[in-house]
Amino acid sequence: MTAMTGARANEPPSATAAPAVGQVATPSFDDFYHAHFRNVTTQLGAYIGDFSQAQDLAQEAFCRALARWDRLAGYDDPVAWVRQVAWNLARSRWRRLRTARNHLLRQRQTEATMAGPTPDRVAIDAALAQLPANHRRAVILHYLADLSVNEIASQEGVAEGTVKSWLHRGRLALAGLLDESTEGVGNV
Repeated sequence: MTAMTGARANEPPSATAAPAVGQVATPSFDDFYHAHFRNVTTQLGAYIGDFSQAQDLAQEAFCRALARWDRLAGYDDPVAWVRQVAWNLARSRWRRLRTARNHLLRQRQTEATMAGPTPDRVAIDAALAQLPANHRRAVILHYLADLSVNEIASQEGVAEGTVKSWLHRGRLALAGLLDESTEGVGNV
């Protein structure tokens, strides 16, 4: 393979020495690449509608051709092989995108059936957030986690009387906060 310096896409291949009598001229991959890259990219760009993606796909097709250049150089039309590989890559890309889109659509349908929080739940969450941390933890552990006063005291490392005090103060604060915030909302 001869190295070309300074060649650009769609420029004619550089002049090389003529092959000896009886030998077939084997074009270099660089010459082949520079002569056909832009054409393949333009065709793919028209097909998929994204020129930068078309460049990536054409580049991948030419990389695969480089790996097989010894064999492809003998083909009557090696650019046809590269074009077919590039189009196959584009079709594979479309299949992957379609599969991903269908998967996302199925996920969205599942999420759409999930109900959001009710106004009562929003009000309770907002009221709990305003409680001091100890009172909030005691109320949540007692009413939502169904722990007894003894279990909460053991978990928090405090006396049972302290937990009872936290629960009492937490309930009073919640009652005041929920009365203020639930005007116009159903019974809590």
